[in-house]
Amino acid sequence: MRRLLSLFLLSFCCIFSAHAENKHGPTWGVHGMLLFGNNEGMYVSHLPMFHAPHDYQVVLQIRCLDQQLDAAIKARLEQKLVLWTMEPEQFEIARLAADSKLPLKQFKANVVLGHFEQGGKVEYKDVAVVVEKTLIFRQLSPQMRNNNQAVYHQIGNGTQRFLLKEIDSRPDFDHVLALSVPANAAMSDVVMKKTGSQAATDAEFLQVLQSKVDKRAGVKGTIYLDRADLE
Repeated sequence: MRRLLSLFLLSFCCIFSAHAENKHGPTWGVHGMLLFGNNEGMYVSHLPMFHAPHDYQVVLQIRCLDQQLDAAIKARLEQKLVLWTMEPEQFEIARLAADSKLPLKQFKANVVLGHFEQGGKVEYKDVAVVVEKTLIFRQLSPQMRNNNQAVYHQIGNGTQRFLLKEIDSRPDFDHVLALSVPANAAMSDVVMKKTGSQAATDAEFLQVLQSKVDKRAGVKGTIYLDRADLE
């Protein structure tokens, strides 16, 4: 009798576990993110790959629910151009689409100095993050293809902005730079010549920025450049 009861409980647990797994959709997972920003705003960019569930390029404007923590993290981001990432709790990345029927408005994440998968240090644990706006949401194509131009989107609209590359080739690279521009500088995309997975130099960016965006624009430096996940 006891053995039959044990077998029944084991079967029930297996069925319950399978049901719990099946309730999640195809984009469920831990979606690591690059964190960048300054006192004018804070943003995260999903670190994408060409396979599910990470085959999405997603950029969000965010804030911390705790106002003091929000100000502290923004101050550290502005202080120095170093790599920061977020390791969020598991969720459906599809819920971050602007037209999602069940939008994700808030999630918890560890804020990491460095890369969360490459020896980074957790500086703030289980931070409540509020999604203010979805700036970019697009699914990546796994097809091998080449593009001789790289389109960079401007993120932020103050004097401290960022350029974020649109991932449109395979292989490709994930690239984010920090800029300084006048407050009234144009918000247009920046198009650069592209050869394979080679990123343009800061000098090349500066030349295009000063001719296409504002002659007083400056390049502060690269925040993130990665090729390994987009082969």
